[in-house]
Amino acid sequence: MTVTSPSSSESIQTALPPPPTPMLSPAREMASIAVPVSLEMVLQLVLTFVNQVIVGTLGAVAVAAVGLTGSVSFMFFVTLGALGSGTSILVARRAGAGDQAGVNGTMTVALGISLVLAGLFTVPIVLGAGPLLRLAGGAADVTATAIPYMKVVMLALVPGVMGWILSGALRSLGHARTPMVATMITVVIESLIAYGLVFGVGPLPTLGVVGAAWAIVIAQTLKAMLLGYQVYGPRHLAALVLPARAAWRGIAGPLLTVAAPLAFTEFAWSLGGFMYAAVFARVGTVALAASQIVMTLEGVFIVGSFGLMSAATVLIGRSLGAGDAPGAVAWLRRITRAGLLTGLGFGLLFGLSALLLTPLFPAVGEQVRHIAFFGILINAATQVFKVRNMIVGGGVLPSAGDGKGVILGDVVGAFVIGLPLAIWLGLYTPLGVWGVFLARGLEEIVKVTIFEIRRRRINWPKLALEQQGKEVVSGH
Repeated sequence: MTVTSPSSSESIQTALPPPPTPMLSPAREMASIAVPVSLEMVLQLVLTFVNQVIVGTLGAVAVAAVGLTGSVSFMFFVTLGALGSGTSILVARRAGAGDQAGVNGTMTVALGISLVLAGLFTVPIVLGAGPLLRLAGGAADVTATAIPYMKVVMLALVPGVMGWILSGALRSLGHARTPMVATMITVVIESLIAYGLVFGVGPLPTLGVVGAAWAIVIAQTLKAMLLGYQVYGPRHLAALVLPARAAWRGIAGPLLTVAAPLAFTEFAWSLGGFMYAAVFARVGTVALAASQIVMTLEGVFIVGSFGLMSAATVLIGRSLGAGDAPGAVAWLRRITRAGLLTGLGFGLLFGLSALLLTPLFPAVGEQVRHIAFFGILINAATQVFKVRNMIVGGGVLPSAGDGKGVILGDVVGAFVIGLPLAIWLGLYTPLGVWGVFLARGLEEIVKVTIFEIRRRRINWPKLALEQQGKEVVSGH
C-alpha cells in the first residue's frame, strides 16, 4: 500500500475503475454477497473447533484458560469490529453514487481510526490482563495460564479490526468472495502454526497454550495484508489518499455516527451473553453445560442466515447512494423474505440436531442432554425472530442511519426484558433452567417488535435524496 500526496490524488482517482456492476438477477446479486459471508462464518467456526481440539490436548486447565480469555477479549473484538460494518455502509453509499474520491477518503479515514482506537484498547488490556481475568472469576491455575495467553492474543486486535474494515469495503465494492478466500487461506495457516507452536514441531519452539495465541496474531496480520493488497493492489479498488483536515472531520463524523450504535449493540450483545451464562451457572453446572451445547449448535445453523445482514448493508446502501428509494425498499423486501425462508429452514435443521446429542456428546451425562434437547427446541422455535433481528437491527436500520433504534431494541430486549426475566424465572421460580431459555426467546420477540416499529418510521425518499450525490472531499 502506498500513500499518495494530495497533489497527485486527482489523477489516481480518475484512473480508478468504477465498482463492478455485473448484470445479475436480484436473487443472484443478493446471494453473491450473502453466501460468501455465511461461508466465511462457517470457516471461522471450523477454525474455532480445530483450535479447541489442539488446545484440548493440553488438558482442562488450558481449555478453561482459553475460554476465560475469550469471554473477556471477545467484547473488545466485536465492539471495534463495528467499524467494519460502518465502513461497509459508507463505502456502499459512495459506490452507489459513483463517488470514487469518497470511497478513497472513507477507506483512509476508517483505517486510520481503526489503527488508533485498536491501539488505544490494546495497550491497557495487555498491561492489565491479570486484573481483568481475575475479575472474571476464574480459578487460580486457570487465571495463571490465561494471563500470558491474553497478553499475546490481544496483539491481534489491530490487524483484526483493519481486516474487518477491508472485508466490509470489498463486499460493498462487489468483491464479496475475496474475504472468504482470504479467510480460507488464513484458517489453514493458523491451524498449522497453532499445531507447530503448541507442540514445538520441527524448528518451532514449544510454547504450549501461548503458541495458539501467536498463531491467531500471525494469521490475522496475514489476512489484513492479503485484503489490503486486494483493495490497494493491481485491482485499484481504492487509493490510499491522505485527505485534508476538513475532509477527515467530514468523513470521521458520519463513520462514527454509523459505527457507534453498532459498536454499542455488539458490546451489549456480548455482555448479555456473558451475563446469561452467569445466570445458567447460578442455576447449576448441569444447566451451564447444557446451555453451552445449545449455543454451540445454534451457532452452526444461524450462520446460514448471517450473510443476509451484509447483503442488506451493501445493497440498501448502494441504492440510497444512487438516490433510488424504491430500489432500497425493494431490496429490503427481498432480503427480509429470504431471511424468513432461511430462518425457518435452518431453524428446522437446528431443531432436528437435538436428535444427535447422544452421538455428539456421549460423555456429558443424560441430564445435560435432556436439558439441551428441550433447550434446542425452544431456541429453534425463535430462530426466525433472531434472523429478522440480524437483518433489520444489524443491516437495515444502520444503513438508514437509525442508530437510536438499534440501541433501543438491544437495551430494552436484553437488559429491560430478557435478563431480568431470566434471573427471576431461572432463580426464583420452579421453571429454573427452562425459564432462562424462555427469557432469551422472549428477548428476541421484543427486539423484533421494536426494530419493526423503527423500520416503518424510515422515510426512504427523504433518506435517498440526502444521500444522492453527497460527495466526500479527499485530498483537498
